[in-house]
Amino acid sequence: MDMLKIENLKKRFGDKEVLKELSLTVPEKSIFGFIGKNGAGKTTTMKTILGLMKPDEGEIFVNGEKVVFGQTSTNQYIGYLPDVPEYYSFMSPTEYLHFCGEITGLSKAERTKRADELLELVGLKGETHRIKGFSRGMKQRLGIAQALLNKPKLLICDEPTSALDPVGRKEILDILMAVKNETTVLFSTHILSDVEKICTDIAFLNEGTVAIQGKIGDIKSTYRTDEYIIETETEKELRVLTSAFTHLNQTGRTMLKFKENQHSLFEVMNFITDKKLPVLKIERVEPTLESMFMEVVKK
Repeated sequence: MDMLKIENLKKRFGDKEVLKELSLTVPEKSIFGFIGKNGAGKTTTMKTILGLMKPDEGEIFVNGEKVVFGQTSTNQYIGYLPDVPEYYSFMSPTEYLHFCGEITGLSKAERTKRADELLELVGLKGETHRIKGFSRGMKQRLGIAQALLNKPKLLICDEPTSALDPVGRKEILDILMAVKNETTVLFSTHILSDVEKICTDIAFLNEGTVAIQGKIGDIKSTYRTDEYIIETETEKELRVLTSAFTHLNQTGRTMLKFKENQHSLFEVMNFITDKKLPVLKIERVEPTLESMFMEVVKK
């Protein structure tokens, strides 16, 4: 089942067309990376999913129900973390979650139980300081706890790891991984390494439309090349190989690259074996999200 389905979404601001017949499906219980450059339309898409922005054309379905602008009944299925969450800074994290639970109709017992569970999940259990003294990473973690308060079927996070240091980014990614069995996760980002670490599915947003979408493994298989790299132990072995094979291209002090249509992999490996050349690595070049995205952007 698709937890989120977007069909032919269009949105224009003045003479700028931000979304151009954007179509997207997010499978249930997936961690979905919504990838695009800054200003590509990711936040606009998310606000439209939340019913906070009216599309010019197109339809959106959350958990099988149609999203209607101004009527946010579908938001009962959604937890949302904006790119810059705002808080009542005089509250402690426990007070803040109790406040959010109260205005959404949770009983006191439910609020207490969920607040304890979620603060432990995000590493803030026992934290009694006021939110005004929190770091950016702590605020992001508290934001995820708030977004999960009502056990949503879909968790939407807008650039959750931007402006965080490596430790803070890892903490957020670990939390998103921890909740994948409870909820579908959709997060927008331009940090491709974060996507490769945790996502099961991805979509590339480029010039207002989705250029590529699907499971990461399937997409990488489509873009896989017949290119190989060899890393020799020293420059001496590198020179022996480049003398024997004219199409081996040096890409580093002891690194070579070639394509199967230039030299047979087995021919090169047999030569290495016969000459007893010490090499550290021979491997096929796997496409990266960065290389795929750059290819998409350049089209």
